[in-house]
Amino acid sequence: MFVCVKFAKNIASHVPVPHGGLYSIESPNYAIVDFSSNVNPLGFPSSVKKLLKTGLQKIPVYPDPNSTNLRERLSRYVKVPIDNLIIGNGATEIIYNFCQAVISKNTPVLIPIPIFGEYESAVTLCGGKIEFFNTMNLNNDISNFIRKIPKNGCIFICNPNNPTGIIIPKDAMLQILHTAKSRSTMVFVDECFMELTQNPKESIIDHVDIGNLFVLQSLTKSFGLAGLRVGYGIGDRKIISILHNIKIPWNVSGLSQEAAILALSDKDFLSKTRNLIKKEYDFLKNSISKINGFSCLDSSTNFILIRTKIKSKTLQKKLLKKNILIRDCSTFRGLDENYIRIAIKTRKENAKLILALGELK
Repeated sequence: MFVCVKFAKNIASHVPVPHGGLYSIESPNYAIVDFSSNVNPLGFPSSVKKLLKTGLQKIPVYPDPNSTNLRERLSRYVKVPIDNLIIGNGATEIIYNFCQAVISKNTPVLIPIPIFGEYESAVTLCGGKIEFFNTMNLNNDISNFIRKIPKNGCIFICNPNNPTGIIIPKDAMLQILHTAKSRSTMVFVDECFMELTQNPKESIIDHVDIGNLFVLQSLTKSFGLAGLRVGYGIGDRKIISILHNIKIPWNVSGLSQEAAILALSDKDFLSKTRNLIKKEYDFLKNSISKINGFSCLDSSTNFILIRTKIKSKTLQKKLLKKNILIRDCSTFRGLDENYIRIAIKTRKENAKLILALGELK
């Protein structure tokens, strides 16, 4: 006998957020050069490769449910006490757990757009009441944004922003943070791309003691561990304790925990990455800007948002025929079908993209 189950409206109507990557298209294959996924252009540290070759005997063993060794290593890495750290199965798990802990029905939430879509998705599932603030560069609208900060609510900021690549300086972030505190509002700052900027010291991790700040970071982007899923959050001990209590058991695999520890120990990896990004950013932006119909926006990190006269879905299909995948940005709230996003990759790959764009008709 069929039992009719009544789902909550926000659950029944939920639609997953679209993303880039090989599995965002039909018939994915590894011959495609993927410019839609913003991971480290150097891949992952060689020490992680060695672990994956020798760590198979650890697969039958349950992982540490609290990721203790990794949290201890991260504590030294980001210079915060271990009790201020939570590890997630990727940064996205932490976004949803944070919202479950902080957002309830009709909690006022302020989100600037365009921005990474999972904040809106997680807030909506929890019944929060979202106000969107439309801006292509929050630096030009800080005063207006601050006036919109709600009381007893929450703000979500991606810094540097995905998909625009814009970074908000620390002094502006602190204005937002202190105003939000005066209104008893939490500030969630996603810094998953911060380590891939030329000035990672713009991070506000060292201000989590203010109390209303939660900072999200990830090894997915900076250390190329997208397939292993390791993210982490830094915040006040009280909220970190709650997040530990509500996360699923064994949320991060043992191999992922060990891989993350090894990646963090590679002292030269990120400096090499930043040097490559700076060089290839200039190459890509200068070259693409010379192609008729394409205009590159300024970016502080490892991807570039591009305005194009060719519709984004059409452009994606044309480039797929050349085994190149770009991010169609029409799915970002606040953008239309005249925007694409590309990751910065190696010179050989970047040159292939430039050639393909130049051949388009």
